[in-house]
Amino acid sequence: MALNVAAGTETLQAMSFADVTADQDLIVGAAHHIYTVLSTIVFTVSIGTAGDVYELLILGHDHFGDATSQANPMIIAKVVAVAGQTFVFNDKFSFNGFSSAAYTEPMSTNTEQATIAQQGGSVAQHYQIHPLDTAVITDVTVTFIDQNNA
Repeated sequence: MALNVAAGTETLQAMSFADVTADQDLIVGAAHHIYTVLSTIVFTVSIGTAGDVYELLILGHDHFGDATSQANPMIIAKVVAVAGQTFVFNDKFSFNGFSSAAYTEPMSTNTEQATIAQQGGSVAQHYQIHPLDTAVITDVTVTFIDQNNA
């Protein structure tokens, strides 16, 4: 039986990525979707040197002052990678699938807040793992709920 992912549905999804060595999108947003991340599990396969780091982050609309630019990611976690160890991030958080229509940042009114919820922009938001050191190799599993409000 095929999974129904049409408008008005809510689906539980899991994605797995082996041997990640560079920026990897874990969730790619779609317009009028809301994603609730339940768990991100990162196993560090290997590192180059002690102190190598990776980040879990959201690339998307900065409601404080960056408009639709994705130049300033919102860092969710910064982790010192240890070879052979597993990092589990179980704090739940949600993000919109798309950016909002333009307004003058920072967000300060209910009208602007509604604009954010309507996701009327043109830029997809992404949840991503970002190794800061090229020698970091990880296996990543992310579990999330996708609410399709299209």
